[in-house]
Amino acid sequence: MSNHLSQKELESYLWGAATLLRGLIDASDYKQYIFPLLFFKRLSDVWDEDYREAFEDSEDEGYATATANDRFTIPKGAHWKDGRDASRDVGRTLLNAYQAIEAANPQRLQGVFGNAAWTDKAHMPDETLKNLIEHFSKHTLSLGNVPEDELGNGYEYLIKQFADDSGHTAQEFYTNRTLVHLMAQMLEPKAGETIYDPTCGTGGMLISCLAEVKRNGGDTRTMGLYGQELINITAAIARMNLVLHGVSDFDIRSGNTLHDPSLIEGDRLKTFDVVLANPPYSIKKWNREAWQNDPWGRNFLGMPPQGRADYAFFQHILKSMAPKTGRCAILFPHGVLFRNEEAEMRTKLIEADLLECVLGLGPNLFYNSPMEACVLICRTSKPRERRGKVLFINALNEVAREKAQSFLKPEHQAKILGAYQDFADKPGFTFVAITEEVLAKGGDLSIPKYVEKITSASGGKGAQDLPTAWASFEDDGRAFWAEMDSLVEMLDSVVAKEASDA
Repeated sequence: MSNHLSQKELESYLWGAATLLRGLIDASDYKQYIFPLLFFKRLSDVWDEDYREAFEDSEDEGYATATANDRFTIPKGAHWKDGRDASRDVGRTLLNAYQAIEAANPQRLQGVFGNAAWTDKAHMPDETLKNLIEHFSKHTLSLGNVPEDELGNGYEYLIKQFADDSGHTAQEFYTNRTLVHLMAQMLEPKAGETIYDPTCGTGGMLISCLAEVKRNGGDTRTMGLYGQELINITAAIARMNLVLHGVSDFDIRSGNTLHDPSLIEGDRLKTFDVVLANPPYSIKKWNREAWQNDPWGRNFLGMPPQGRADYAFFQHILKSMAPKTGRCAILFPHGVLFRNEEAEMRTKLIEADLLECVLGLGPNLFYNSPMEACVLICRTSKPRERRGKVLFINALNEVAREKAQSFLKPEHQAKILGAYQDFADKPGFTFVAITEEVLAKGGDLSIPKYVEKITSASGGKGAQDLPTAWASFEDDGRAFWAEMDSLVEMLDSVVAKEASDA
């Protein structure tokens, strides 16, 4: 019998588990315990649901068990009720169950439960674990009670709540979903295609592409979702996220994408139809020396500076695009558009005719950061009418703000998407530049250099409302900050040289 949970009830139930840990462990550690328990409960309840339906049809326990194991195998002694029945050493019981389930489902669940210290009673005593188990036992998380889309939404809600609560880990943990949705719409993923995120975090961008295909009536079962994530527990959360959303064809790897890309075919990087990414910006500590002789050919535009790995990620993404169908959308801070130290790489990018669109967005779209965001869209093979051209979109004002966080309303997304699809000049909003024009500016992609402000007939800026005046002030100051950025880099280089000489 179904006991359907509303979305609000589900969210309250999920967040209630986290509140049990308040004051006991650091907020940034919640995810290590809450997500595996939630996933364990879901697997067990869906297994029970499959078993019950099969038994009702056949009254054969062996057949019912085999049927339930078709979706996921849950070995004897590794069910939720085994953890709930444990009177002592609860953490050990849970850990044994997790390891048994992963071993029984190696293709889909290897490493999915992470590596939290379940047996450390000083950190996570039996009483705390029992309280968490009893909390999760209040509801049955079967498909009948909580369909995949609804549990997936609840899971995303929990990810957002954890990002808010942990603060310092939020940028790696959560990307603005309204912006991700726009990026997915612009790339138009289709059924049968492969989707890749080289810095996938909890899998939000992959899920957004899945949702976009589903929204357009496509068969998501024919899609392949791929990703790599540096942090083990976050990669595990991404795997859980995809399973909870009903995805069966996925491959999420752990590891450093720049130093050790793990999605390989033969002697080259695996390529994909669609790549979305929000790489960690301006990493200073990365192996630049190895990049000079990169075995995967990811230095074809040039050598990124030691102080900023942005164009290392950029080149990795470009090399990961399929030869004919490949397209990407990358979320970057604005500095990648104009920094002097990356000018040569930008020039080669333009000459290769890979860049299709530069989308400039307002501030605060990065989590807990005031920086302005931009999205770069590239294609390995542009449509004939777009070859030798780059579309610049100034969407600085197409943003809403609430509780210190910016987001894109549906009307903002629609306006930007429409401009991208039209690929035409719209005074004050878009401009289509030819390759020679961009190269004449030294490969500088700063949007104000291409999209001019609308002026009054007298040549002045005319009357402006406060948001427009503020946007104008920010535009006017961007060139100054570009120069300041270059100056800081130059000073950093001087200091580093003096330190090495000493």
